[in-house]
Amino acid sequence: MSRTDSTSPTRPTRRTALAGTIEKIEARTPAHRDRAIDGLRALAVLAVPTGHWLLGGFTLDRDGALHNASPLATFGGFAPVSWVLQMLGIFFLVGGYASVLSYRRRPATTSAWLRQRLVRLGRPVLGVTAVWAVLVPVLYGLGVPEATLRTGSTLIVQPLWFVGVYTVVTALTPYCVRAAHAMGAWAAAPLLVTVAVVDFLRYGPYADTMPSWLSMVNVLPGWLFAYQIGVSWGEGRIGRRGARVLLVGGSVLFAALLLVFHYPASMVGVPGEVRTNSHPPSLLVLALAAAQSGAAILLRDRIGRLLTKPAVWAPVVVVNLSAMTILCWHQTAMLAVAVPGSFLGPVAGLTTAPDSLGWIVARLTWMPLFATLLVVIGRYARGFDGPWKTGTRAAKARRAAAAGLLAAGFALFALGLT
Repeated sequence: MSRTDSTSPTRPTRRTALAGTIEKIEARTPAHRDRAIDGLRALAVLAVPTGHWLLGGFTLDRDGALHNASPLATFGGFAPVSWVLQMLGIFFLVGGYASVLSYRRRPATTSAWLRQRLVRLGRPVLGVTAVWAVLVPVLYGLGVPEATLRTGSTLIVQPLWFVGVYTVVTALTPYCVRAAHAMGAWAAAPLLVTVAVVDFLRYGPYADTMPSWLSMVNVLPGWLFAYQIGVSWGEGRIGRRGARVLLVGGSVLFAALLLVFHYPASMVGVPGEVRTNSHPPSLLVLALAAAQSGAAILLRDRIGRLLTKPAVWAPVVVVNLSAMTILCWHQTAMLAVAVPGSFLGPVAGLTTAPDSLGWIVARLTWMPLFATLLVVIGRYARGFDGPWKTGTRAAKARRAAAAGLLAAGFALFALGLT
């Protein structure tokens, strides 16, 4: 047999294997699947790591410890980038739409439906925090400075607040459905008004007399706003006319808040800035969410047609299946590069101050490595998304209790309580 014959097997090439995977995903997709909704969710999910990796940086102190920094502190003109990457409004919109469809089809009681959805959200959070509870003392023993560990812990917790808020919002689905039936497209209006009143009190002429906790009142109505729009959309109470009102009204309000009322331009927190739009959400966040929601509803059909192409649809499926893994572990992927890099001294785009255009170019070159590490980490971390399949019920309960204790310990450390 010739050398050519011995090396010409029928093993599929990588391209053939990829094509086969795409075909399998297409074949397994139910005909009734709303591809546009999945596409919007995937877009919102990917915006989270992209925003954190691009708009978050580090500085090194004299002891070689990492501290959080942001290029927006130097390049205020880049604030519009945060308008594009702040897509939590879309995530809550799609979440409300999907939840109401699931709520209609619930096979058991409302409490059983809620329990199932909340457990699905809680497992990945428990997994990442339990793992980091183990990593922190190990890394400290290897010589990683405590300040670096606290910085990293803050970054791990940073996206998890969203899961907590989303859990509460999901639990309110039955009430959102009732509001949609009673008020239709206007069901979200009281939430907007609540945030506007709180903003007036905390930023207006009487701001000095207001209690410091007042801003926290905006947390629930601020993030429930887009979710309620999604519920009303899923209930068929918002059509194209309502979507146009959301798009135009949200855009006008957004511009007025920036130009007339001088809200901070950045949609994410900037170190050193007194005011922030997102923690807790300000009226500017709701204005952006309204405009995004209106655009999403208007573009739904076009997005759905685009996603009928199997090669475009397959990545959307993969991202949606890995959504919680991406949200929970993307900061770990960045830290997996930055922490070792801190021992090398200043590394452009990684541990140098994000105060130059060179840093931005360098950070863009690091992001593919972050993404690759996230894929690698995700292969193992996805095991936390589902229930334990081995062991007795008592053994599973003990493991869950141990993971819970580890997660609680890590939370105390990350919040600076230990």
